[in-house]
Amino acid sequence: MMNSNPATPMNANAPSSSGSPDPNTPRRNSKRPKYSRFTQQELPACKPILTPKWVISAFMLVTIVFIPIGLASLFASRDVVEIVDRYDNACLTGSKSQKVQAIQSATTNKTCVRTITVSKRMKQPIYIYYQLDNFYQNHRRYVKSRSDTQLRNRGDENDTSTCKPENEDANGRPIVPCGLVAWSLFNDTYSFSTSNRELRVNKRHISWKSDRDDKFGSDVFPKNFQKNETLVGGGTLNESIPLSEQEDLIVWMRTAALPTFRKLYGKIEEDIEAGETINVVLENRYNTYSFSGKKKLVLSTTSWLGGKNNFIGIAYLAVGGLCFLLATTFTIIYLFKPRHLGDPSYLSWNRNPGGH
Repeated sequence: MMNSNPATPMNANAPSSSGSPDPNTPRRNSKRPKYSRFTQQELPACKPILTPKWVISAFMLVTIVFIPIGLASLFASRDVVEIVDRYDNACLTGSKSQKVQAIQSATTNKTCVRTITVSKRMKQPIYIYYQLDNFYQNHRRYVKSRSDTQLRNRGDENDTSTCKPENEDANGRPIVPCGLVAWSLFNDTYSFSTSNRELRVNKRHISWKSDRDDKFGSDVFPKNFQKNETLVGGGTLNESIPLSEQEDLIVWMRTAALPTFRKLYGKIEEDIEAGETINVVLENRYNTYSFSGKKKLVLSTTSWLGGKNNFIGIAYLAVGGLCFLLATTFTIIYLFKPRHLGDPSYLSWNRNPGGH
């Protein structure tokens, strides 16, 4: 018997002809992401076609920019006057053991006189560096042997737990500044003069301003530093001057990454003419003989690029020359053996119709 009511469906469980799901039917969980132009990669995009003209033009542009920069950098570096004088072997002679014994002896005269001839006019300021070779300031235990909080705050002078083995003196009192880095402070000194005048060395502002202002406290003073007379590492510090003004220490405490490094000692703010002779009276106190290290005195001027450094100019010239070579090669290929853009004959299946 057929249902005479047309409003009543034949099968209540049948899906709706309109395609909308039945609200009473539980929805199946789907991992399909929500549609967006980003997930479907339909956002507007620039898709440049690297035609031969564009590639050649790009290489030529790099050539035009890099080669002048490289030449300017090389000329600036060559204008820098740099004098390097190694003095550790000249000031002490003999075997290694004899040198170590002499440098550690308190009675040995450490004064050494060196003569340097200036071959080219040196314009002020003339920067004075000391260079150490085979000195590993980047050694993990050496770098960690310091207390930055102690250097910065007066109230943290007892915070020496990270400074071992140089954290306390023989009487158990805290050392300020503590640690191996400060203990091994470089202590060779230099004085300069010519035949007619003394060259004064300005040691102000040789360290980073951020180090003076933020890392070394103006109310932190040295205490019990280098008081162990049986084992002295390097230089001493004036206990009446705060650490923020002891710039030799600040320069030394910024540890170097490589075993050969230079650190700024001071500045000579006078011109030195070509042919003049500089007499250097130095105190050879720092012991590099135990580990076969080298000590060098460096006098250098600067240019708009900084100190003497040929690497930047050579690198720019090398990249510019390589781009010029590539641009020339691509131009010759494009002129004598051109290839049409989008030519289907270059497809692998067209070059090998058999598919082999």
